[in-house]
Amino acid sequence: MTATDRSLELINTAAQAAADKLAHDVIAYDVSDVLSITDAFLLASAPNDRQVKSIVDEIEERLSKELGAKPVRREGDREARWVLLDYVDIVVHVQHSEERVFYALERLWKDCPELELPADAKATRGKGEEHARTRAAEEGAEPDGEW
Repeated sequence: MTATDRSLELINTAAQAAADKLAHDVIAYDVSDVLSITDAFLLASAPNDRQVKSIVDEIEERLSKELGAKPVRREGDREARWVLLDYVDIVVHVQHSEERVFYALERLWKDCPELELPADAKATRGKGEEHARTRAAEEGAEPDGEW
């Protein structure tokens, strides 16, 4: 089984929305062979809570306006450290950079096929590590965490 045209449309729109709000490390996996509850996961991160919220809001707005999709579930709002948007066909995870490193969802889903994303979304790869290095240099410390 593979991701449906609808889930690919949702993933691409959500990925573009995340990239437009300067998300880091946007990536999507086709999880349809291993999970029966959804076709695909989209992962994105940001270095602060406000940006996490901004990315989530943009994804919700775009999917609603452009594709008429509303999440059936939204979790993690208050802290804005990890927000999950469940659209049934896809699940979007927007994480604070620290949570992204700690939980390493990519390791869980690395055996699943990676989905092709818009160029803007692909261009976000490595931004989290770049940001961490810049911050560490500014603070005169070595970046922590595993990249």
